[in-house]
Amino acid sequence: MIIDTAFHVYTDAGGGDPDLTSPTLRKYHRAIWSKELPNGAIFDLKDDNPGYYLYHSSRIGEFSLGSDAIWHTYRNQKRKSWLINQVEDEANDFFLRGGTIGGYIIFPNKKRSGKFTINQARGINSFIDDRFDLTLECIRRYYLNEASPLYETLLRYKDYFDLFNNFEGYVKFFFLDDLVDKQSNVKFYLPFDGFQTRPVISSISDYLKYKEGVLAFIECRNRRIDTFIKERS
Repeated sequence: MIIDTAFHVYTDAGGGDPDLTSPTLRKYHRAIWSKELPNGAIFDLKDDNPGYYLYHSSRIGEFSLGSDAIWHTYRNQKRKSWLINQVEDEANDFFLRGGTIGGYIIFPNKKRSGKFTINQARGINSFIDDRFDLTLECIRRYYLNEASPLYETLLRYKDYFDLFNNFEGYVKFFFLDDLVDKQSNVKFYLPFDGFQTRPVISSISDYLKYKEGVLAFIECRNRRIDTFIKERS
């Protein structure tokens, strides 16, 4: 399958959330992530099971998976409207330049024990604020059995994270290499204090730095996806 890493997934979302309504995004997820896991098993994903976005069932387990954006302009977040109103052009540019496959990932999307999914938890937790760099830090700490704002949520999906063996395996599988350094530490978009305080984008300069970091990461990740597709074809 041809993957166009320049394709903006809002183009065919029909005015809805691309995570739910873009057929191209769904096809891209299936094509890219249906590959060999760090443990040698093939993570073969299906998109034709009623009631499932993506589905896998084999000896390694049964998984229902959904798409999640790992980039956010915050254009529609009310509590940041005071800031977005000052950087409207920058936010619109952010939207137009983001939204490619490099800005999306898959997570398990079925609730367990009636509690939030990963997608839901990272969206409502004020210590994460839907930022993927902070989510990735929680995943790094999870593999080290260290506390984080998302630890209990991630633990409910232990069988899923076990597929990747460790943090390095997770990073490599999902082409997240450019958001970690050589010591496997997360490279944060903005200064990080270890979850001591809630993350705040408190100025125009903060927002522009955040935007620059997110777009640079998406661009690098798209290049990795391009290389992977070319090598596999």
